[in-house]
Amino acid sequence: MMKQVTLFAALLVLAASVRCDPEFYLPIDCDDIYRHDNSTPSGVYTIYPGGPISPLKVYCDMETDGGRWTVIQRRLDGTENFFRPWSHYNTGFGNVAGEYWLGLENIFLLTVRKKNELRFDMEDFEGGKASAQYSSFSVDTESAGYQLHLGSFSGGAAGDSLSDHNNMKFTTFDKDQDQWDKNCAQHYLGGFWYSACHNVNINGMYAPHSAVGHANVQIIWRNWKGMSYSLKKVAMKIRSIAKCTCIH
Repeated sequence: MMKQVTLFAALLVLAASVRCDPEFYLPIDCDDIYRHDNSTPSGVYTIYPGGPISPLKVYCDMETDGGRWTVIQRRLDGTENFFRPWSHYNTGFGNVAGEYWLGLENIFLLTVRKKNELRFDMEDFEGGKASAQYSSFSVDTESAGYQLHLGSFSGGAAGDSLSDHNNMKFTTFDKDQDQWDKNCAQHYLGGFWYSACHNVNINGMYAPHSAVGHANVQIIWRNWKGMSYSLKKVAMKIRSIAKCTCIH
């Protein structure tokens, strides 16, 4: 175990030194890509939060509120199944050009490298749009259940629905870490930082509004559209609020 920790630390140091060398540009996140070239459009890019030997494809939002957002979750059209086991939520799944979940381990690596703020952008089936932002966001290691650490709500017309999920561990249908006597993920058809159970269910069942006969299993943001409305689109994204220290 000690050797693994030492190797991981060495890779982080190498990645930081390489990223700061103009001859070897290896971005950690979309913030790095934007700072390297602020004319870069939104799209799919390769980042290296786990070091130079671990490239990772991700969608970068370079337009919303100044850009620099690394998208870690996105629902668009229901093409991807989000009712998945722990192993899938751990490593990530989907198509970064469409619907996807970046993976809990990758999210941990992103948030352990830099301090980040969090944003949700969502859309209903009538074309209405809203957002919600939080001052900070990070998750713990897998051994700590990828516990969520959330800062204060900092604005957005969608309102604050996530704060009740703060300090929760991540739950899937085959790994129950919520505070309910049953399994929230199994009951509400998703994977999330459920408490007992949710005000947010962005990884729930994709379906048009009123098409689902079961209560609260769809894509929900309670403080915007209530518990019975199924959202059409949602994206969860993070952005650096502190520069990574370069090591020469």
